[in-house]
Amino acid sequence: MTNHDTAPLLVELGTEELPPKALDELAGAFATGIVDGLAKRGIAADGANARTWASPRRLAVHVPAVSRVQPIQVSEVVGPYLAIGLDADGKPTPALAGFAAKNGVAVEDLQRTSDAKGERFVARSEKPGQPTAALVGDILAAAVKALPIPKPMRWGDHEFAFVRPAHWLVVLHGTDIVDVELFGLRSGRQSRGHRFHHPQPVHVADADAWLDALRTARVLADPAERRARIRTEVARAASGGTPRLSDGLLDEIANLTEWPVAIACTFESAFLDVPPEALVTTMEANQKFVPVFAADGQLTEHFIGVANIESKDPAEIRKGYERVIRPRFADAKFFYDEDRKQPLAAWQDALKSVTYQQQLGSVWDKCVRVAELARVIANRVRVDAGLATRAAALSKCDLMSRMVGEFPELQGVMGRYYASQGAKPESAEVAAALDEFYRPRFAGDGIATGKIGQVLAVAERLDTLAGIFAVGLKPSGNKDPFALRRAALGLARTLVEGGLDIDLPAQLAEALALVPDAALAAGLPKGKDGTPAVPDPGSRRAELAGELHAFIVERLRGYYADQGIGGDAFEAVRVLAPSSLVDFDRRLRAVVAFAALPESRALAAANKRIGNLLRQAGGSVAGEIDAGLLESDAERELAAAIVATEADAAPLVAGGDPVGLLRRLAALRAPVDRYFDEVMVMADDDALRRNRLVVLSRLRALFLRVADISLLSGATA
Repeated sequence: MTNHDTAPLLVELGTEELPPKALDELAGAFATGIVDGLAKRGIAADGANARTWASPRRLAVHVPAVSRVQPIQVSEVVGPYLAIGLDADGKPTPALAGFAAKNGVAVEDLQRTSDAKGERFVARSEKPGQPTAALVGDILAAAVKALPIPKPMRWGDHEFAFVRPAHWLVVLHGTDIVDVELFGLRSGRQSRGHRFHHPQPVHVADADAWLDALRTARVLADPAERRARIRTEVARAASGGTPRLSDGLLDEIANLTEWPVAIACTFESAFLDVPPEALVTTMEANQKFVPVFAADGQLTEHFIGVANIESKDPAEIRKGYERVIRPRFADAKFFYDEDRKQPLAAWQDALKSVTYQQQLGSVWDKCVRVAELARVIANRVRVDAGLATRAAALSKCDLMSRMVGEFPELQGVMGRYYASQGAKPESAEVAAALDEFYRPRFAGDGIATGKIGQVLAVAERLDTLAGIFAVGLKPSGNKDPFALRRAALGLARTLVEGGLDIDLPAQLAEALALVPDAALAAGLPKGKDGTPAVPDPGSRRAELAGELHAFIVERLRGYYADQGIGGDAFEAVRVLAPSSLVDFDRRLRAVVAFAALPESRALAAANKRIGNLLRQAGGSVAGEIDAGLLESDAERELAAAIVATEADAAPLVAGGDPVGLLRRLAALRAPVDRYFDEVMVMADDDALRRNRLVVLSRLRALFLRVADISLLSGATA
């Protein structure tokens, strides 16, 4: 195929303004659909270098070097086996004749192939490939149909639907127009530029000219170029301050503009008395404005709006931006001033009338359960239980404030402000905990930094998990309406990273003990008479405790995978089910360190072999090693090494040093290797065999004080 046989393919679908939060996903799916559609039909194309382009009013994809003709299409249909297709005389049976007729070939033209069951007939045929232009319509239709659009729109009196009404369609293969119809639109080479700067049609000479043609018409169709311009514009308008332009806000602004221009704005400095989080939330979430901070990190009265037009009178745009933000800030100031007129605790009674979950009672009921858990946990980790209980009792009060009612994103943040600056200030530790216990709020966020916050974070998530599991609303498949997976990971991370060394199964049992019996019954399967099939609350709580522990530990698998720790090391610790996640973490990191030692592979293999031998013998064999039954030097050497190592292991276990213990165990490699080279464990003599199994049981028990290293990769018996 020569270069003249290929040309770039451009597809642009023009629409009304697309939803900004969905634009990137739609654009990516659109490009994937086009590239995959070409590949599915065998059309040669440089799909690896396809470009995804999009703006608020268009989805587009550019695929280089797309063949003009589909390759020859080879068809192969397998038919009956020889025993069915031929009779005893080797003549074609009716089954074979029917197969040949169905596939349009003569019986004598059928070929043969073989599979695991034997030789069979096959009908092979070839036909010329179609021109690519004749297939693009189907490819485009399939790509559009596969787009992730939860609620498509209809417009006019059309039967078709899309995320937004479609207005133009450009499909070019090189310089040629590919004749396609979609949503009642006939394809051409006329695109559209900026709605205000260039309202007239944009002529596109060929597929490679599209991007520059739109740029001339004041449309930056390359999302990366648009984002780069926004960053440059925002930096220009920052007035010497430091703009905070997060990736999420940048994406939204880029998906709202085609020719972004930054406008420097200000608001009255009196509004800076309002907590900065409230002002920033208003600017970023509600208005898509960029806040500007001073060198010391304090919010300033400056902000930046990004317009979708290069105005001849930017002062008017500035006035509009300042006008629209002023009432939002005034509301925030009013809410803040009014909320502080009463102590945070004054909202506790109001929580009693707010339902948390039908079977679990009110939000206040939840606070009472969390307070009891916080008291118990605080005592166990040597944190002030009075402060932890007070923080738990106040933890949901800010939900009843005017500010959180208007800005739900500020839960916890406003609790901190009202606890520290309200009518009756709380201690600094309690105030900080009311904000911190929500952490981690999102992927990559840190845990609470204060110990009171960590205790409250654990107690809050324990109650949530215990209660929701109890009423039978645990996650299933992709459905997790109560975000329990996130809660479980946040709980596990807080325990591990905060160093809260508690017995998790015991703590889960205590959390479940606080769940009302009626809630437990609600989550049970019902019998024919409508009563719970398993009415015993104690059994149900024990069952749920096991489920929850496994659920929480499983969340750590991905957490450690993100740190480069393999699943085999994780599993080696998980099978022993350490009750403390701090202990789990110590053991896991010890296993990782052990796996890097040169002795690890041989000892892992030996442990796997020992495990197989003990299973063959019916399990571990307890008892003392009978020195009189040690026949060879290899047996005596290993037995002595085990006894010495057991003595050395005791202080390492007591001191919580699994790394040191595994390093000490690594010294056993030589006697273990010699033992398996020279000793027949499963001897015919019962006494000898039992004594040797006792030796191996004692050896394996040493390793199991940390992990089951037989599960490490490369461990082959």
